[in-house]
Amino acid sequence: MTKVISRLYNSYDRASQAVRDLEAAGVPHSDISLVANNADNWYSGNGGAKRVDRDADGVDDRAEGAGKGAGIGAAVGGTAGLLAGLGLLAIPGVGPVVAAGWLVATAAGAAAGGMTGGIIGALTQAGVSDEDAHLYAEGVRRGGTLVTARVDDGAASKLEGVLDRSSLRTSDVRSSYSKTAGKSFDPASKPLSADEVRQNRSMYQ
Repeated sequence: MTKVISRLYNSYDRASQAVRDLEAAGVPHSDISLVANNADNWYSGNGGAKRVDRDADGVDDRAEGAGKGAGIGAAVGGTAGLLAGLGLLAIPGVGPVVAAGWLVATAAGAAAGGMTGGIIGALTQAGVSDEDAHLYAEGVRRGGTLVTARVDDGAASKLEGVLDRSSLRTSDVRSSYSKTAGKSFDPASKPLSADEVRQNRSMYQ
């Protein structure tokens, strides 16, 4: 029987280490997903450029795409491991993200079809509770990185320990968010700016 496990991380570096640890523990990269906020353009899939502005209007196309619910260059993983398949994607309410994996394919399909809350639907469809799905989506919106894996139920406890090594404590994040936002992630909300994302990340150093 398969169980879905997820954790939020304050940085891509910590999350990518968790992905490598899962792969080292025997979890196929095809069963792992990663979604990282890219509002501050720390990652570029465009030859190292910091901005993607194909229409020359002065606004990053990835941010524009997020407002329209359009996916941009989503990738679903490569033979060298999950992290080799990173791509850029825009998620409504979150903005530009760096992502890879099975969860991303589901969310990207929803976004391409104009469906709001694609990441929420992808998580709940995979078995994540509605409450946790909203928490994870809001966590990515605020600058976090989400790692989600499909694992054998018998190994879930051990693998959750692997994810826990450098993840944010869900109870702390939930408590913090409840003071500044509603209980649910809003896909219609405006994505945060790079400065706002950096400020949120600094709260969980």
